[in-house]
Amino acid sequence: MARRRSRARLPIAVVAAVAVMTTTAATGALPGGATAGTGPDRPTIRYTEYGIPHIIASDWEGLGTGYGYAAAKDNICTLADTYLMVDAQRSRHLGPDGRTSPGQNQNTTTNLNSDLYFQRLKDNAVVERLLDRPAPDGPEPEVREAVRGYVRGYNRYLAETGVDGITDPACKGAPWVRPITELDVYRHAHAEIIMGSADALLDGQVNAAPPGARAAAPPVSSPAKTAKGIRAAMAANRRDSMGSNALAVGSQGVSGGTGMLLANPHFPWQGKNRMWQSHLTIPGEVNVSGASLLGLPAVNIGHNDDVAWSHTVATVAPFGLFDVQVDPLNPTTYLVDGAWEKMTSQRVTVGVRRPDGSLGEVSRTLWSTRYGPVTTSIVGYPLPWVVSAHVVRDPNMDNLRALNTWFGLDRAKDVHDVVDVLETTQGVPFFNTIASDRKGNALYADIQVVPNVTDEHARACLTETGKLLFDQALPLSNVPPVSILDGKRSACDWPDDPNAAAPGLLDPHKQPRLIRSDFVGNANDSPWLANPEQPLSFPRIMGDTAAPRSLRTQELILTARKRIDGTDGLPGRGFTPETMGKLLFADNSRAADLALDATVTACRNTAFGLVLVDGNLVNISEACPVLAAWKSHDFTADSRGSWLFANHWAYLSGGKKLGDLPWRVPFDPKDPVHTPNSLDAGNSAVRDALARAVFALRKAGIPLNAPLSDVQRVTRAGERIPIHGSLGELGVLNVITPGQVDGKPDVTFGSSFVQQVRFTADGPPEAYSVLAYSQSADPTSPHHADQTRLFSASGWVTERFTEERIAASPDLRIKVLD
Repeated sequence: MARRRSRARLPIAVVAAVAVMTTTAATGALPGGATAGTGPDRPTIRYTEYGIPHIIASDWEGLGTGYGYAAAKDNICTLADTYLMVDAQRSRHLGPDGRTSPGQNQNTTTNLNSDLYFQRLKDNAVVERLLDRPAPDGPEPEVREAVRGYVRGYNRYLAETGVDGITDPACKGAPWVRPITELDVYRHAHAEIIMGSADALLDGQVNAAPPGARAAAPPVSSPAKTAKGIRAAMAANRRDSMGSNALAVGSQGVSGGTGMLLANPHFPWQGKNRMWQSHLTIPGEVNVSGASLLGLPAVNIGHNDDVAWSHTVATVAPFGLFDVQVDPLNPTTYLVDGAWEKMTSQRVTVGVRRPDGSLGEVSRTLWSTRYGPVTTSIVGYPLPWVVSAHVVRDPNMDNLRALNTWFGLDRAKDVHDVVDVLETTQGVPFFNTIASDRKGNALYADIQVVPNVTDEHARACLTETGKLLFDQALPLSNVPPVSILDGKRSACDWPDDPNAAAPGLLDPHKQPRLIRSDFVGNANDSPWLANPEQPLSFPRIMGDTAAPRSLRTQELILTARKRIDGTDGLPGRGFTPETMGKLLFADNSRAADLALDATVTACRNTAFGLVLVDGNLVNISEACPVLAAWKSHDFTADSRGSWLFANHWAYLSGGKKLGDLPWRVPFDPKDPVHTPNSLDAGNSAVRDALARAVFALRKAGIPLNAPLSDVQRVTRAGERIPIHGSLGELGVLNVITPGQVDGKPDVTFGSSFVQQVRFTADGPPEAYSVLAYSQSADPTSPHHADQTRLFSASGWVTERFTEERIAASPDLRIKVLD
């Protein structure tokens, strides 16, 4: 988020005083004029412990108003920064060279490139055209009403405080903080929906220029080299981006209940993709609790009275490429069906602030074809525009249906309703859906926006590079199969399917789903082993089969099996909230289970403990007892040896396929959960990786037996808070990706909104949650780090889902908005 200060001020209109009631006393009566079975005549926010808002209203617009007000109160700067981005105004206010995050990852592009990308969308009225469509292609009436209310609530909060009254130093007094419109909110939603392709291809699209127009293009590589380069770039990008676990347990796997869900998304801890927790109620219409991406007035992951659901990042590439042959004498002309077609040029202009503070403009000519815009890179890997050009088609570019999807899920009655919502809206972008219900069903569904590239279409149309890229999986990093199709043939465009929600999409009824009474789950692998007892099949465009599963997928499956069978060392059989929480926050490493003993053996068998690596003679003998003593294989805050092993594993795995590590027992598709296994202690790569890890820790001044809490922590208002968990590559479910923010140790991605829900035959659901980075990005807020401390202690917030429990909160504060 931008943190530059300016003396300029944006004038805020003076508004009439609002009636606000604040109280710390709870009564049995509903607030805001509500009576039993009806909503209040005024939107009402009830804050309980940790600043969680329970918003109740009589209609969708009122619900949106409460949501917008409460969200702005907690995160006005993060939201204003997002609206600045989608309005293509970052360079004007913050300069063209600053960094921003239009996609999943952090600071992936410059302000200038981001502005050019979003200005092109504005010039083409992409979002406006989608809003002109009636439902179901455009937003449902409930969505429009909630967004209208959200704008009222956001603007009301800003009018009350004024820009100068904002407490967050990130935007206090900033001239770019302004009242918003409904179009701003829809542009933000659209940006979230297309962020999967924006991350990979934004820079390539705004920098694409025909040969000779700019710097010389890099030489064209062979298909094999290009495919390998794209895979490696996407693997690195995937490792540093969002992920998630989710586990749905049915009646056969729950103790004392009928169904249970664990939601564990691994989202960014900073920026526009922070999640924010809320409870939204219109009596008789909707009653849903959970979290959403900040600024979207619905619950994306959560539960209602009868269903709980979560999403995990899927293995579908949220874009496709076409290779078009260009005329070498006129490279903005390309060949289709034997005839030459002219590319479309578009001059895009954005305002920029110069170093001296004056304003200027930057213009670029961007190029498009019948398939979509030209790109000259993918995740930074060059795609030279020489004899051919690569063109992007984004299946989510015409998708605002995702808003309808989430509003539908918020009101689902069982997992069959969930499937119906997913199929009829077909709005989920690059996510799986995992759900459980009161009836004891557990659902896995990968029903989403997928390019209609069937296996037959792929065989007929993939280029040579496309074949290599499409068919070769990289399980360690879950790289999705990217299609590069032959643009010389119009028949190779994505075919329309009458059963799909939009042109060029795969029929949702052909996409995988599984309902069981024991368990289903996903940890960002393909749908193949949602439950290993019932492997799924699906088109290759959606992922791989019969290939090694990630260590995190193995850990999720084994955790579920052992708990249901009662073989995990905990009392009883079946999941309870207590055992679910213990197993997640045990922070066990599947990599350590498989490789620690062999690593210790390799260490002890090293002659004199000396290893020569990269010209450095390293004595690793001190590491042997440290690793041998780490018998728990966990990444809890007080674990010693875990940081050393994490570094060892990073050097050993180093972007390789899981199956390519030195295992004595190779992967067996007949036993995919337990293979590969048995690391070869005699392989020099094991010893050398340990030596590199020892050398790196000593160079950084970190003792080999340092507790995890000494090296993995965040700082909030001067307080150092240790964070447990670790990288997904280590097979740890509670994923934490450490990094730096503003030069200080922090978490960039990882467990964000963690929720577990248990249903019984009757009565309200029993739910527990923790928002790892807390509700507010404002360092002056009392809710900036309170849940972070709770997460650090492996604690949970007991949810208040009923009116009686809300009224009983000792921290209850009520705000009624006129």
